[in-house]
Amino acid sequence: MRKFQVWLFALLAAAGLGLVTPGVASAAPYCGTVWGSLARSSPGLTQAQVVNIRTGEQACFDRLVVDVNGTMAGYSVRYVPQVLQDGSGMPVDLRGNAYLQITINAPAYDSSGNSTYKPADKNELTNVSGYKTFRQVAFAGSFEGYTSLGLGVRARLPFRIFTLAGPGSGSRLVVDVAHMW
Repeated sequence: MRKFQVWLFALLAAAGLGLVTPGVASAAPYCGTVWGSLARSSPGLTQAQVVNIRTGEQACFDRLVVDVNGTMAGYSVRYVPQVLQDGSGMPVDLRGNAYLQITINAPAYDSSGNSTYKPADKNELTNVSGYKTFRQVAFAGSFEGYTSLGLGVRARLPFRIFTLAGPGSGSRLVVDVAHMW
């Protein structure tokens, strides 16, 4: 009987160890964000026009892309207490706890005044529901060769800006906002 109790204890102990053994770990991606949250700008004007605005989700950040039909010249991106419309200076209501004003040194209209970018809804340029950082993307106008956007975000988080050539003869302004510090 003693032998049976020893074997039973050993079997239960082995089964118990199997129950408390940790499962496979799934770590979040290492983002190593070294960006900041201070204003960034690049001087320059272009003859290119804004033709599209789109967004996407990445593992460590949410991304906004502004397409122009030529070479991207200048921009200004900064956190503001309130995003203002170009020309009128009227406030743009945005969801979120922090707001980025994005100004592209390119119009959203051609030399005849025809729109080159005409969103279906100026208050919701893209659907960002479910994004970790973005809360709303709104059109703040295009006036005197500049186009402005309002980007409502979850909090004042680090961001980066860069430009990319293409597709074709066009180019893109990319604004990434990190999911965390």
